Amino acid sequence: MATEDKNRATAAAILPLVGGATNVSSIAHCMTRLRLGLHDRSLVQDEALKAVPAVMGVVEDDTYQIVLGPGTVARVTPEFEKLVEEGKDEAPAPAEAPSAAPSATPLTAEELAAQGAEMRAARKAKNATPFKLFLRKIANIFVPLIPALIGCGIIAGLNGLLVNLGWLTSVTPALAAMASGFMALIAVFVGYNTAKEFGGTPILGGAVAAIIVYPGVANIEAFGQKLSPGQGGVLGALGAAVLAVYVEKWCRRWVPEALDVLVTPTLTVLISGLVTIFGLMYVAGEVSTAIGDFANWLLSNGGAGAGLVLGGFFLPLVMLGLHQALIPIHTTLIEQQGYTVLLPILAMAGAGQVGAAIATYFRLPRNESIRKTIKSALPAGFLGVGEPLIYGVSLPLGRPFITACVGGAFGGAFVGFFNQLGDTVGSTAIGPSGWALFPLLDGNHGLGATIAIYAGGLAVGYLAGFLATYFFGFSKELLAEFNVSQEETPATVAATPAPAPASETAKEPAAV
Repeated sequence: MATEDKNRATAAAILPLVGGATNVSSIAHCMTRLRLGLHDRSLVQDEALKAVPAVMGVVEDDTYQIVLGPGTVARVTPEFEKLVEEGKDEAPAPAEAPSAAPSATPLTAEELAAQGAEMRAARKAKNATPFKLFLRKIANIFVPLIPALIGCGIIAGLNGLLVNLGWLTSVTPALAAMASGFMALIAVFVGYNTAKEFGGTPILGGAVAAIIVYPGVANIEAFGQKLSPGQGGVLGALGAAVLAVYVEKWCRRWVPEALDVLVTPTLTVLISGLVTIFGLMYVAGEVSTAIGDFANWLLSNGGAGAGLVLGGFFLPLVMLGLHQALIPIHTTLIEQQGYTVLLPILAMAGAGQVGAAIATYFRLPRNESIRKTIKSALPAGFLGVGEPLIYGVSLPLGRPFITACVGGAFGGAFVGFFNQLGDTVGSTAIGPSGWALFPLLDGNHGLGATIAIYAGGLAVGYLAGFLATYFFGFSKELLAEFNVSQEETPATVAATPAPAPASETAKEPAAV
């Protein structure tokens, strides 16, 4: 009961700071973030939200995202939804939110941080290209599947361990069924979510995608060869469901309303199904195979170099939203091989971020505000939740974000090098990283070797991120501006050798 009260209190604290119930148009959550659609962005009180104890940070994208962390977000979201429903039944009070705006005493560092936030928001608005909007749709299709991927992945790992040890042989078949059942039907879930995201009837998308996994397709020949159940996988399901949406919308325009309930679903399944069986399954199967072959070839031949590039550029990809393009690739690899070889390498970006944050803690010994942020965000960072450190520390400071990428590059190179030697390191699910990825690791040379390589990569990432940031992450100007106590100002420190008390201008990192 106490936990429920705590979650409801968090939801109650957040709601008025986003403009109240009437300002919320949609509510969803992923692994770490509460994602809100808002009618009026100007009603949101960003600084007050960041001060809520359970809030790790905020991110503005196509939705307004409040970082709460894994576990917490799944418990707070239902309470938030209840409060929104209750609040919409009451009379709105729109005039209250703007008057409670941020701090009456503007601080230099806060003004710079606000300018940086405005610049980032303007960049995101400018970069809302059709391609990036499409990638967001793709992410919205696959993100709801992550909890099932994680659960089934951990069960698969446990089952593999028991099979290798020869323990509980009467239980392992049941565990195998639990681990494999979802993956055997993942195409149906992808089809359902795809139709929902693209504006069609979800169940029709699922029905068309189900054709791909139906055992009877083994009796059908296309392009001179027999089809196999599951051929085309999630990519085929994605294409089939998108096609179903367009066929359905075409039918809605031309089929008379009196016949719509009979004709539209029939034509949607019939036309989309025929195209899926005699075209999409074969094409998507070839593309899926090519993705798997290329990933294996890249790490077998590129090794350390490929890992260096993947680990080093993943944080910028996240900042640009381009990492969403990798979600179907991860899922395809898991469907084909049982694990994705890319995720453990990309997870090294988080290790570099942690190392950079620790170095920042030591380089700014007199800035208690930033040090407090780092101390509170580091546990989440070790578990793979990087938003608090990215948006609260490294990105606003500028250089530490770059040196964090350097740490990720070295960690990725370490894991990639062992892949080149033949020691494959993979993850049976997507979503977690950092220490949270250990239960999901799998490979081709035993669990012990896989864990050791991944742990070594994390250690290299931590160390490289720390050293790069400690020695190259701060210019003299940056140190003069931020290595001050709460009673000092950057201007005072720059003007005199000994610091003197002044207003609190270095409480928050500025955008540089």
